Amino acid sequence: MSASSTSLTGAPAGDDFRPSPSLNSGDLIEPSGSGLTQAVPFSSGNPRIEETRGVMHLYRNDLPDATGSSASLPVGRKPLLCVLAVPNHMTYADFCQFCASFIQNILEMRVVRNDGVDDRHSILIRFDDLNSADNFYQHFNGRRFSSLEEEVCHVLFTVDVQYTGSIEHGKISLATSAEPPACAVCLERLDQEFSGILTTICNHSFHCSCISKWTDSSCPVCRYCQQQSEKSTCSVCGTSENLWMCVICGYVGCGRYKGAHAIRHWRDTQHCYSVELETRRVWDYVGDNYVHRLIQSKTDGKLVELNSPFSHVDGECGSCECYADTGISEALLNSKCDAIVEEYNDLLTSQLERQKEYYETQLLEIEEENERAVSEAVKKASFKLQKMQSKLEKCLAEKKFLEDINDNLVKNQEIWTVKVQEIEEREQSALKLRDKKINDLEEQLRDLMLHLEGQKVVEQLPNSNGVKEATVMPLPTESSSSSSSSKRSVKHSRRKG
Repeated sequence: MSASSTSLTGAPAGDDFRPSPSLNSGDLIEPSGSGLTQAVPFSSGNPRIEETRGVMHLYRNDLPDATGSSASLPVGRKPLLCVLAVPNHMTYADFCQFCASFIQNILEMRVVRNDGVDDRHSILIRFDDLNSADNFYQHFNGRRFSSLEEEVCHVLFTVDVQYTGSIEHGKISLATSAEPPACAVCLERLDQEFSGILTTICNHSFHCSCISKWTDSSCPVCRYCQQQSEKSTCSVCGTSENLWMCVICGYVGCGRYKGAHAIRHWRDTQHCYSVELETRRVWDYVGDNYVHRLIQSKTDGKLVELNSPFSHVDGECGSCECYADTGISEALLNSKCDAIVEEYNDLLTSQLERQKEYYETQLLEIEEENERAVSEAVKKASFKLQKMQSKLEKCLAEKKFLEDINDNLVKNQEIWTVKVQEIEEREQSALKLRDKKINDLEEQLRDLMLHLEGQKVVEQLPNSNGVKEATVMPLPTESSSSSSSSKRSVKHSRRKG
């Protein structure tokens, strides 16, 4: 077994994902009481390089407990779970996002494929403690992967994981046979104490935080895609067995041992070359044999076999000549092969030169475009700078103008303040003079009223004749002045006379 299928470096010795020594099929027979568990075969690894096979022993979730309910957790369980039937369209990042609430409790995840199921895979998850595993089981079992899809998450507790061995389908290079204990994304050491580890279906390991940022369904190392392309079917009957594809037009039909639709296509279109989809070998219907190398003829542009030096149609020779001497024919074949090789080399050299010239012209165009863009940017920046400078000058001139206006307004304010003060003083003096005149008029009016009242009283007296020659003296008041009293006495005396 190669190192790509072994456990991660730094994992504990009792790692449940560590492959055990090769076991016989008889060793996988379930023990007594096997009705509590079920065995599920699985495989992992790149099928073109190396494939690791094993068996997962899972607790059944449809067995009732002593109380009669089927929702109880199995006794003797481990912090090891298996998520079955995960759809292939869910990438590694999608699954990490799906179980993001428990990602800090996950020590290791391993993606495996189930035998006989092409569109789904399973994921083995090992937690740091049993409580986290129980919470994960209760939270995600029976829950949909997405609200827009009908697929439901099926979670089962795992009893044991046994590896039966590995099958090598191709040579493994020394560079990939010993995987370093480091994440290929961040190049840091794979350590479960700091971050969970996810092993892809092709047996490459990464940090969960690193693979969660990889949105593609392929592996970041080997580019193996867990979501395989759909199987081809016959264009007529729809069968998926013994399929042949036309090299000329891409028509897919079944072979002669099924519906013979590929042969019918050749008879209808005269497309004589078809490739078998399973083995990738090319069949020639005219020569009724397999073809190992095809080239395009210069005369008519058709595909012909390179290894055939002659072109026979209906048992007759075509444009070539048949030589009885096999040495001459072999030498002719070798010379043709050398000429073809030389022609291909010249063609490849010329194409490489053309590509070189093309990419050099592209680089020159890009440099010119960059220079033009830089010059345009400099022109735009200088133009903007000039505009900003002109705006700045205008703003400075406007500022100076406003400062002059402000100084003039301050001077006018001082002048008008002095004028307002003078006007207020004149108004106050005018008010005082007016109040003084009003007081004098009020005193004169009061004296006049007193004189009139006194005269009426004298006239009403019975001895008015004796009083006529008498003199009426006014009563002094506090508010009256000496001048006003003298004036009134003079007036009274004048009236009596």
